[in-house]
Amino acid sequence: MKPDLKEDFLRLLGLAKRAGRAELGEDGVGSAAQSGKARVIFLASDAADNSARRVRNFTEGTHITVLSIPVSKEELGAACGRGVCAMLAITESGLAAAAVSKLALLCPGTYDEAARILQEKDVRIRQRRGKKRPRKQSL
Repeated sequence: MKPDLKEDFLRLLGLAKRAGRAELGEDGVGSAAQSGKARVIFLASDAADNSARRVRNFTEGTHITVLSIPVSKEELGAACGRGVCAMLAITESGLAAAAVSKLALLCPGTYDEAARILQEKDVRIRQRRGKKRPRKQSL
């Protein structure tokens, strides 16, 4: 594992939190998953079995990507301004795709498929948004 790539990944998660595009902890992640806003859920490597079970329950019957990441609860919490954090959901498709792409660079071969899927989802979401927005007419 390359430390600079890990720091880049954690910085991106912190950025998502500061931008209001990430939910932390069981309550935030559960709400984001149940409302359909979560694009990806990251679970710390040392999260309790109960936390993993709750995440599975949140995402049952959805297309939300759930990834166990090579980051401890302390590292994840520090990146997001907390003491510890076992789970984090990113709610914006572009940030989710970027975070998983960084994770794929950090651990080659492990997250490549998830990165590809999230990139494709982001492209489809952006295309749909482009079609829905009416164009401004210039005078």
